[in-house]
Amino acid sequence: MIFKAVKSDPYAWPYDGGFAAADTAIIVIDMQTDFCGVGGYVDKMGYDLTLTRAPIEPIKRVLGRLRPLGFHIMHTREGHRPDLSDLPANKRWRSRQIGAGIGDPGPCGRILVRGESGWDIITELAPLPGEVIIDKPGKGSFCATDLELILRNRGVRNLLLAGITTVVCVHTTMREANDRGFECLLLQDCCGATDHENHLAALRMIKMQGGVFGAVATSEDLLTALA
Repeated sequence: MIFKAVKSDPYAWPYDGGFAAADTAIIVIDMQTDFCGVGGYVDKMGYDLTLTRAPIEPIKRVLGRLRPLGFHIMHTREGHRPDLSDLPANKRWRSRQIGAGIGDPGPCGRILVRGESGWDIITELAPLPGEVIIDKPGKGSFCATDLELILRNRGVRNLLLAGITTVVCVHTTMREANDRGFECLLLQDCCGATDHENHLAALRMIKMQGGVFGAVATSEDLLTALA
């Protein structure tokens, strides 16, 4: 089944007028306890968790519609090996300057370390069996992962982007995907940031120059196109 284009800004997405479950994936980025749960990395840094938890319900609604239609569902987790061999020294240093050193003990285990409770995806958005989980050591979902290989093997050409934070991991992934030729749509209410003004700025950056990285829509815009 071919779905008609989503009402989005600055152009109707996708650019060629239609999309299907077989060629479209949603990537739910880093909805982990460390980023949106009590005692996690973001909480320990002192940010307002309501901002990074705001996307949870919109993402749940979107997944509830995409799953039965057969869309490709993918999740990412940012985190490092327990021995921290994939953690750049400057990244660890910067994290310690704000009181939440990556690899250091925290209320949810060692911060941003694979296998710890804080690193795992929150219960509300837990992946279902068979859904792809990409473990990444950096901000972008393509860096040092097999995400592109999986997408190409599945025939995916369109990407829906959700998760946190809009201005860092989501934006980086969208830019990486755009450079690889994927047609990207960011679902603005399915994303969040530790600073709302930064979230809004990230949306504006996508829409400049006629959609330099893709397009932006709300979850309701997408669900209307799928109706």
